[in-house]
Amino acid sequence: MVAKEKKVKKGESKEKGKAAPKEKAKKAAGLPKGPCPYETKYQNECVQALRDQFKFKNVMEVPRLQKIVINTSLKDALTDVKVLETAAAEIAEIAGQRPVLTKARKSIANFKLREGNTIGACVTLRGKVMWEFMNRLINVALPRVRDFKGVSSKSFDGRGNYTLGLTEQIIFPEINYDKVARIYGMNITFVTSAKNDDEGRALLKLMGMPFRT
Repeated sequence: MVAKEKKVKKGESKEKGKAAPKEKAKKAAGLPKGPCPYETKYQNECVQALRDQFKFKNVMEVPRLQKIVINTSLKDALTDVKVLETAAAEIAEIAGQRPVLTKARKSIANFKLREGNTIGACVTLRGKVMWEFMNRLINVALPRVRDFKGVSSKSFDGRGNYTLGLTEQIIFPEINYDKVARIYGMNITFVTSAKNDDEGRALLKLMGMPFRT
């Protein structure tokens, strides 16, 4: 007689009932259960507002946020590998997702940089992790910038994508200031499905991006 296979509970893998990798990743990132407030805001408020503003006939035409890319480069990493390791660990704390290390694409003699040198870290956020990061960035991190008066509305690339430059990682509450060994900046790129900058700007503004007037 063949023994019946033990049913695996939702969120567990077949191997000894362990949590599935995707569930582990969500737990490690500290994501709350249920939909993110910012994702709900987009669906319930922004979609209709954008349809009214740009006269979209089909809901599929409405621009949406596809991903957020966080990138940093550190020249000190050329002489001290630990600098980059520490920065990558801090970005993982900020983003809720482990970054990948990036390498120089070409050599630059003036900076003593050779093609293939590891000089930075980059992480791409999608889905729930993306919405949660945007929520924390707009409502918690940016207001902590000294003398903050809003972000520039001109940093679009002509295709609806927006890049925000930050000079300090310590504006994020996940970073313990007392344990920070080095201050560094980062670029945060919001990649959208917008056809032009006007659509991309309208999308981010409706989502709460504090553009300077």
